[in-house]
Amino acid sequence: MSPNFIHTYVSVDCVVFGFDYENRLNILLVQRHVDDIPVERQRKLPGSLIFSDEDVDDAAERVLHELTGIKKMVLKQFKCFADPDRANNMNDIKWMGKEYKQDIDRIITVAYLSLCKIDHKINSSKYDTVDWFPFNEIPTLPFDHNKIINESLVEVRRWIEMDFSIIFELLPKKFTIRQLYQLYSALSEKKIDIKNFHKRISSFNYIIPLDEIETNVSHRAARYYKFDAKVYKKNNTKLIK
Repeated sequence: MSPNFIHTYVSVDCVVFGFDYENRLNILLVQRHVDDIPVERQRKLPGSLIFSDEDVDDAAERVLHELTGIKKMVLKQFKCFADPDRANNMNDIKWMGKEYKQDIDRIITVAYLSLCKIDHKINSSKYDTVDWFPFNEIPTLPFDHNKIINESLVEVRRWIEMDFSIIFELLPKKFTIRQLYQLYSALSEKKIDIKNFHKRISSFNYIIPLDEIETNVSHRAARYYKFDAKVYKKNNTKLIK
């Protein structure tokens, strides 16, 4: 008996994390257009079919550049999603036919995660509507995009446990210890006493205190800090040796 091989299309989908001024973890979503579907239900992850002459990593970089206008972003491939039923919703099939001018009945996607400073200006060359959504306010998305987002959070937690410097890709260039604490708590889901966290951070010589404090805040003004990537890299090199 001959094997029943699949004939399919391959895409990339990108989960872009950001950390906003209210200290919330956010995901960047775009808007697709499907007739007879309310606007609020047309959000999706940014993605694209892979061109015939394109590597998957190149496709992901293209999607991010079309999405943000930023040429270089931290990017990590983390999983392939290939459930045969991931694109069986009629609205999704209708949208794919309109978007790609192809009769697509099966699509496999390679998922990537990326980290973006939320104060970066988003200058999309492809999408009319690009918005940040707090992680706990993400609507029901097409395909299996909600599942992809949930699994990307698990992956970014692993990533930060292996390389703590990655967390600074989400923070502003100057930040407070409370911002760092709230971001780390949101990503790790660990309950850490902020005083102990502050003490631990103070021992890291790559987190540099600045001669600046917060202004126009209702609470006690906090000192700003910055991350020194060169010192961090030097410390890690010593550890490796």
